[in-house]
Amino acid sequence: MEQMSLFNMEDRPETSPLASRLRPQSLDEFVGQKHLVGPGRLLRRLIERDEISSMIFWGPPGVGKTTLARIIANKTKADFIDFSAVTSGIKEIKEVMQRAQSSRYMGVRTLVFVDEIHRFNKAQQDAFLPYVEKGSIILVGATTENPSFEINAALLSRCKVFVLKALEEDDILQLLNHALKSPSGFGNQKVEISQDQLKVIARFANGDARTALNTLEMAVLNGEISAEKMTVTDEVIAQCTSRRSLLYDKTGEEHYNMISALHKSMRNSDPDGAVYWMCRMLDGGEDPLYIARRLIRFASEDVGMADPQALSIAVAAYQACHFNGMPECDVNLTQAVVYLSMAPKSNALYTACEAAKKDIKKRPAEPVPLHIRNAPTKLMEELHYGEGYIYAHDTKEKLAKMTCLPDSLSGHTYYHPTDQGKEAQVAARLKEIRAFREGGGSPDAPKSPEDPEENMSHEGRNTSNE
Repeated sequence: MEQMSLFNMEDRPETSPLASRLRPQSLDEFVGQKHLVGPGRLLRRLIERDEISSMIFWGPPGVGKTTLARIIANKTKADFIDFSAVTSGIKEIKEVMQRAQSSRYMGVRTLVFVDEIHRFNKAQQDAFLPYVEKGSIILVGATTENPSFEINAALLSRCKVFVLKALEEDDILQLLNHALKSPSGFGNQKVEISQDQLKVIARFANGDARTALNTLEMAVLNGEISAEKMTVTDEVIAQCTSRRSLLYDKTGEEHYNMISALHKSMRNSDPDGAVYWMCRMLDGGEDPLYIARRLIRFASEDVGMADPQALSIAVAAYQACHFNGMPECDVNLTQAVVYLSMAPKSNALYTACEAAKKDIKKRPAEPVPLHIRNAPTKLMEELHYGEGYIYAHDTKEKLAKMTCLPDSLSGHTYYHPTDQGKEAQVAARLKEIRAFREGGGSPDAPKSPEDPEENMSHEGRNTSNE
């Protein structure tokens, strides 16, 4: 059938980019993604049998998402329409859907390819939904973002998701050698370039075929020209690969993958992994203050009272990043990351906080017990506010045998200190305090103001100026 698309496979002019001239037109020419289009694999069978259903291609840039769509355009017996999420709105979507509905009545299927489908907002994605449900169109979307977060659940449930992987170095080398031999590439020219130089380009491309071919084209066009050949020198290769572009999207899934890798490396006391992922984020342009904020959270969530100094270190790192900025603050962050990685670990503060929030959410809003309310007025005294309150500093033990929880939660505990690092001292102190309140002997007083167990809040007297 006629394909209403910009994907028509007419001969491309020699002036078009090398990546466009060499774009595969069949599965046999396609490189990589063997898990999807290798012999006998599901996607290959669907394409060869023209049994395409609505699907999403998810993967990093330059791995073949659009190329697969073009191959489908060659194989399918449906009308083929391509959309760009960058330039199309709801009006254009509805117009195409109406045409597709009319074609369906004529017995003709319509396959709609949407590049960068994650850029469509919810309303635009919803415009596709009824037509996908009715079978009026076959939707093929391409995205670099996680569909779980970027595609509406209703639309996603009606699409098969195919995950495309970054190309291996051998795949990239195969593409580069093909470009040197193909008449559509440099096959009609004598180009002198070594396999070692091609390997440098392949590594630089970081799994992105488009980057690899663009880099090769730049290297060849800037090579040394003689009457017999074009020679690519090591100097040209170095210039063309001087800035490796690692995959990192500060607002996309890789952002969350990287911060997860940093957080989990520190939690696992792996300073090498933590420093690597931190530097990857900075190299990708991440705001150092964002990383510092995550370190502050980590200091309380994963280190906590096992090393109370960790929070001060993290806050100091944030201030250093604010004062110094990039690139000078990278070593400040490195110091904090290594410190947090090597610190003893405890998530007791995190679990205490989460347990308390859970009770607050599922239980009734309990009133503050009368004995720990202030009584600044006569009326409040008559209502027994503050009655029975014991000022801890007036006792020998500096403790009062009274509960500060609502009656319904009396005896409930949230904070369960571990035996890690300095939290072991906190655990011993808390054990004594709880035993005292349950009727045991007098607990030992804190050793010194510097001890972590001393850093506990004690409510003052019930006075009107409190």
